[in-house]
Amino acid sequence: MKPQTENIIEVLQTVKDPEIDSVSIVELGMLKSIEEQDGILLIKLLPTFVGCPALDIIKGNVMNALKEQTNITNVNVEFVMNPPWTSDRVSAEGREKLKQFGIAPPPKKMEEDGSWHVDCPYCGSTYTTLDNIFGPTACRSILYCKNCKNPFEAMKPISTLM
Repeated sequence: MKPQTENIIEVLQTVKDPEIDSVSIVELGMLKSIEEQDGILLIKLLPTFVGCPALDIIKGNVMNALKEQTNITNVNVEFVMNPPWTSDRVSAEGREKLKQFGIAPPPKKMEEDGSWHVDCPYCGSTYTTLDNIFGPTACRSILYCKNCKNPFEAMKPISTLM
């Protein structure tokens, strides 16, 4: 990896998800590629959900971070759908930061019947139930821990096999 690419990735680590300010777009697995075309830096990102309302904010934050931290001003941020983002792209560090924020990371494995299960991000209990598939955003659901009695959010598992 070129030093410049490493520097750009470090800058992108500072760009947080607008709704989960402890997790970067890199940790969420949104970064697809960094390219240079005709003197313009091209950052390709995979949106976690098609139609995510935060995409314009993320794009602006990427451009501002690069300008402020590297003086790179010729930047194009492009959202690409191929390959589609899947929840297995979330890094181990990103999964831990989601838990610290109070959001259960997406399960790494779906059950054979298509169901999924997540542990409570507060107490680690496996005694949880799905309260509502529809959470505050399209990528999250609301669950309830029967052990510590806390409701919590969980990232929905997204797979190319679904």
